[in-house]
Amino acid sequence: MSGDLVGVWEVALSDGVHRIEFEHGTTTGKRVISVDGKEVIRRDWMFKLVGKETFVVGTTDAKATINIDAVSGFAYEYTLEINGKSLKKYMENRSKVTSTWLLNLDGIDCRVVLEINRYSTKGLLQKKDTMDIWCNGQKMETAGEFVDDGTETHFTLGDHDCCVKAVSSGKRRDGIIHLLMVDGTEVAEISE
Repeated sequence: MSGDLVGVWEVALSDGVHRIEFEHGTTTGKRVISVDGKEVIRRDWMFKLVGKETFVVGTTDAKATINIDAVSGFAYEYTLEINGKSLKKYMENRSKVTSTWLLNLDGIDCRVVLEINRYSTKGLLQKKDTMDIWCNGQKMETAGEFVDDGTETHFTLGDHDCCVKAVSSGKRRDGIIHLLMVDGTEVAEISE
């Protein structure tokens, strides 16, 4: 990266935390976007210094847009949108539909993410939820089952039996809570 670095963002997606860097040369018109250290866009000699650049991030192909706006004179403001929402709004919404756990298994750091996708079926007043579990950027093979106090989604990490339990919180406002169990031991959830 050169001296034209004007923005750095850390974006947590289901497949991992991605670092987005943006260079904007206001004298040369240069725009360079790197994701996780790899250059994804390079434009030289752009005569229009404001505008937007759109690209994808991660294996989930999240749509990212960097907006470049003039504030005053030769001062610029840079904002990042993910899937059409400001980064702040995206992360607020994401925290409602994901749970994340960090753990170390057999000397390997693991980032486990439960992602709940909500869909409305066209033409019907019906909603459908699907659950995906990711570990270190890989979507896991899972097997779900209904149990007396909710559901359990089973998967393995190496030689370890894992399970995400969905149970009632007992409070209407909090709804369903998700617990990660590894070899029968609960792992504490983190906030991203």
